Amino acid sequence: MKKQQKYKDTRVTAPLISWKVFITVFGIIYFLIVGQAFILSAYLDRIPTLIGVLAYYLICTCILITVLFGLFWRCVIGKPLRKIAEAARRVTGGDFSVQIESSRKDDRKNEVDVLIDDFNRMTRELAGNEMFKSDFISNVSHEIKTPLSIIQSYTKALKDGYAAPEQREQYMDTILTASENLNAMITNILKLNKLENQQIFSAPETYQLGEQLRRCALSYMEQWQEKEIEFEMDAEDVAVCYDASLLELVWNNLLSNAVKFTEKGGRISLTSRTEDNAVFVTIKDTGCGIDRETQKRIFEKFYQGDTSHASEGNGLGLALVKKVIEIIGGEITVESTPGKGTAFTVKIIL
Repeated sequence: MKKQQKYKDTRVTAPLISWKVFITVFGIIYFLIVGQAFILSAYLDRIPTLIGVLAYYLICTCILITVLFGLFWRCVIGKPLRKIAEAARRVTGGDFSVQIESSRKDDRKNEVDVLIDDFNRMTRELAGNEMFKSDFISNVSHEIKTPLSIIQSYTKALKDGYAAPEQREQYMDTILTASENLNAMITNILKLNKLENQQIFSAPETYQLGEQLRRCALSYMEQWQEKEIEFEMDAEDVAVCYDASLLELVWNNLLSNAVKFTEKGGRISLTSRTEDNAVFVTIKDTGCGIDRETQKRIFEKFYQGDTSHASEGNGLGLALVKKVIEIIGGEITVESTPGKGTAFTVKIIL
């Protein structure tokens, strides 16, 4: 049988029993020994009486030690454990705002203090997840309701004959666009949910990253040509070993954003370089740019910093990108200046 390795938490910097408690226990034991010595000296010539007195003394000593140990456990260990138990009951009742205050005055921590810290961290995470779940449900409901309302209202107008003949095609195009957006949003929600809950992914395969980047870029050629965007590409042919479908999500979403936010006649560049056993892929545009406050939130679900393009997306693309990057153990950074453009750089290990 394999021997279980001992785990040592480096956060534990204080003993479970403090030196004050140790000195107190030592003092009590000392006085008990002194008392026993006094009894022995007083009744040494009377053995039967000595035995009776010692027996009585030992019984009283055991009772005293039991009481002291009980008080020690109740005050030193039992009190924080009761706090944790009460807080746990509140958590099971749905109250994730509970936090336990540590009774220590210094920065040192024993095992119980570390347990309290972990419990507080757990409740903060649960509170954040609960808030995120509520926001997510609210956002999903809102985002789905918008295209459905458009489809419903325009379809009703067509059915009731309120649309003039010259408006019918425009109405049908609007319905088609709304249904496409709804379909894309549901697809992205399912993809994101799958990535967040999936534990086993396809086995990584070795393939040429440059070829994948060129293929993804060509799939947006019609859009960039329609906007007369100058597209530059310099991708190295380097072999990578990943799930190709996951990285395609990254490149497609970043390229889609670059085309969407670049004005007519602008410029987009896609470059890759190898450095220190890693490959860096940069997608840069001359679009509207992103301010610093927006940069902090662009990877959140349903967040759209530029509301003028809200009808062209659903705020899930960059959330998908971030999740894939986390799964493969890569990094993504953004550099942007409002009015001058944005550059996303993805780092993946070779």
